[in-house]
Amino acid sequence: MLKKLFKHKFITFLILILIMAGGYFGYNKFYGKQVSVRYVTAAAEKGTLIVSVSGSGQVAVSDQADIKSKVAGEIAYIGVKNGQEIKAGTLLAKIDTRDAEKAVRDAETALETAKLELEELLSPADELTLYQAENSLTQAEESKQKAEDNIEKAYEDAFNTVTNTFLDLPTIITGLRDVLYSYEIGESEITVSRYQDNIGAYRNSFFSEDRYKLETFIEDAENNYKIARKNYNQNFENYKNASRYSEKETIETLLNETLETTKSIAETVKSETNLLDFVVDYFSSRDWKVYSKITEYQSDLKTYTGKINSHILSLLSIQRSLQDNREAIVNAERTIKEKELSLAKLKAGPDELEIRAKKIAIQQKEDVLTTAKQNLADCYIYSSFDGVVAETKVKKGDLVSAGTVIASIITKQKIAEISLNEVDVVKVKVGQKTTLTFDALPDLSISGKVIEVNTVGQVSQGVVSYGVKIALDTQDERIKSGMSITADIITDAKQDVLVLPNSAIKSQGNSYYVELVEASEEMKQQLLANVSGVILSQPPKLQPVETGLSNDLSTEIISGLKEGDIVVTSTITPNTSQTTQTQRTQGFQIPGMGGQMRIMRISR
Repeated sequence: MLKKLFKHKFITFLILILIMAGGYFGYNKFYGKQVSVRYVTAAAEKGTLIVSVSGSGQVAVSDQADIKSKVAGEIAYIGVKNGQEIKAGTLLAKIDTRDAEKAVRDAETALETAKLELEELLSPADELTLYQAENSLTQAEESKQKAEDNIEKAYEDAFNTVTNTFLDLPTIITGLRDVLYSYEIGESEITVSRYQDNIGAYRNSFFSEDRYKLETFIEDAENNYKIARKNYNQNFENYKNASRYSEKETIETLLNETLETTKSIAETVKSETNLLDFVVDYFSSRDWKVYSKITEYQSDLKTYTGKINSHILSLLSIQRSLQDNREAIVNAERTIKEKELSLAKLKAGPDELEIRAKKIAIQQKEDVLTTAKQNLADCYIYSSFDGVVAETKVKKGDLVSAGTVIASIITKQKIAEISLNEVDVVKVKVGQKTTLTFDALPDLSISGKVIEVNTVGQVSQGVVSYGVKIALDTQDERIKSGMSITADIITDAKQDVLVLPNSAIKSQGNSYYVELVEASEEMKQQLLANVSGVILSQPPKLQPVETGLSNDLSTEIISGLKEGDIVVTSTITPNTSQTTQTQRTQGFQIPGMGGQMRIMRISR
């Protein structure tokens, strides 16, 4: 065969080429297709981050208990010494009782006062009290009568004031008409036609190009005069039909109507004064002689102004007097009602509600006294059980607060003793809260508090451990000495902080970063809803972040992200044969970080 092959070298070479080409294209078809990477994402969210350390141990029996003060004060007496054997009820110490004794005396005085008030309430009213109540009622009735007399006089003054006003109003309203519509200027001036009224005379005195300025003043004066004339005509008719013997409502209506009429006439006086002042200014600016009649009108208008203002003040004063006296009558009626009820109440004696209120006050004072006596009793600190004084924590003269340990006494109390490694124990401090669970009691979970942390560790097979004692907040009968126990000690906690899953955070030395996905809000919701991963149209952005507190699951993000930002937690690369875990590294430079990083992506 070899000889034949050598004889047909060309054919053999061609066959080899075909085999290699077929293998190449077959490999590309089945293995050479580009693999698409899917990304699993998570959102940065606000939440509570709790950091704890866990340890296991057994239930033990404490040989020491602390006796604490219930009140604050100065230690005035110490009744025991270290090593002394004591019985339940032994006085351990006394806090200065002076403030507590004063509080008891004050409470007793307040209670006695409340009892006397009830006794006084239940006693019938004496002659002097009844006389004072009757006198107060009489004074209130006299106040009402005085207000009624004043209002009668005010109505009389109101009609008199209206009458005085109408002594001047006819002259004034006529004079205002003459300023506008009489022919007096034409009759007195040879340069003015006697057949035109005063308004015509004002107009013709102005150049045609200046008359538009005058028209504003004429229009204002005419409009105000028409209103004043209409009010005057109706008001004068009502005045003629009234008398000082008319009904009070009629007189008050006439008073209000006259006040409004007088105000409208005052407006007319003002607008006509403005008109004449403008005319005089126009004449003076051209060195023309001012018509003598205009000068007379100006003098009359000044007189009208003084009279009108005086009448307005008088009318307003009467109007205010009527209102004040009406209010005085109402107030007097209220006072009379109050005094009548007070007098009737004195004569009838206290009602059930008042008696009950006084009794409640007495009960409150009794409660205060009870509390004061209890605080006084708490100044004396006794032992509640038998034992031996292990140590006195205070001395005479010390200032203590509520909760201060006075002495430690040897006793029998269940506690938990656990072991922690050297990494965890540095995070534990006395007073930290714990959660305790029991292997033998799976349904039982109780709280506790760290009461002691050993400062010297024990080495076993090269591993250092430290003992921690935890006081049980609940003494359950099912808990037996020697039972296995697991304690979760809360070492730190933060509320309302931005957190991310730990898998989303990468590190390089002391720097941290995340892969930030930039997408629309709608796309963000789709990313979070797809837990199997999605293919991104553009690669995620490398975003440096500053981290804070962290536990086994989550890490606090201090800066670099905001709530709702989407980050990559893992990547998924599908494999045609099976799902495998592969590693890919890529060099890159993060802004603000020196050197080049190597990212290791773990794909599943």
